[in-house]
Amino acid sequence: MRLLLGLSCLLAACLAQKPHHCISPPLMSGELTVSTQNEKLFVFAKYLYDALGQKIRLMELVTYDNKTFTFDGLLLFREGIMYEIHYDNKTCKKLPLKADFHPMAIPKDASLLGQAILGSSSGPGQGLLVNTWTGELPENGEKYMSTFTEFGCIPVSSVVHTKDYGWMVSSLFNNIIGITNPNLLYPPSFCMDKELDIEEEPVDFHSFFQKMR
Repeated sequence: MRLLLGLSCLLAACLAQKPHHCISPPLMSGELTVSTQNEKLFVFAKYLYDALGQKIRLMELVTYDNKTFTFDGLLLFREGIMYEIHYDNKTCKKLPLKADFHPMAIPKDASLLGQAILGSSSGPGQGLLVNTWTGELPENGEKYMSTFTEFGCIPVSSVVHTKDYGWMVSSLFNNIIGITNPNLLYPPSFCMDKELDIEEEPVDFHSFFQKMR
């Protein structure tokens, strides 16, 4: 009985703690979707995220202006390079990347909007405790609202108001901590000898991960 009472008090103390700014695990993989208010863009993607090596791999199915195509990109932020990979004909483009790496995290200046349980609090395992934060991106003043889990600091969703698309909604799911196939964070063999296309405009990368900060 004392043990049960002690566990109950511990749980109550955890739930009573004020949500805090946090940083997501440095190695993650999973799936995500992105959709926009004006219905011009919809993305389904598998992702790999490596904050230690500052690498992101996105394997996407994209619908834009009623046209559907695939995109497979490896972004190497330290090197300032993006590989656009085409496994169907074993070709790739090596492009300059114009972006700084930002770890997935709750910005220090974000304001807590509230805490909620996704699902149900009626029984064990029926709900997920999350915190929702709001603020403005410093580079352009775009308003955002991001939701992370209370335990583990796993990103759940992000809503950003953009000039071109209106509200852009991103959702992450099937997330795991770690990367099951690290080889996907390196260029395939047929890309290794590819020269950097310096005539191309640098890729100005603004992915979901750039918004979750």
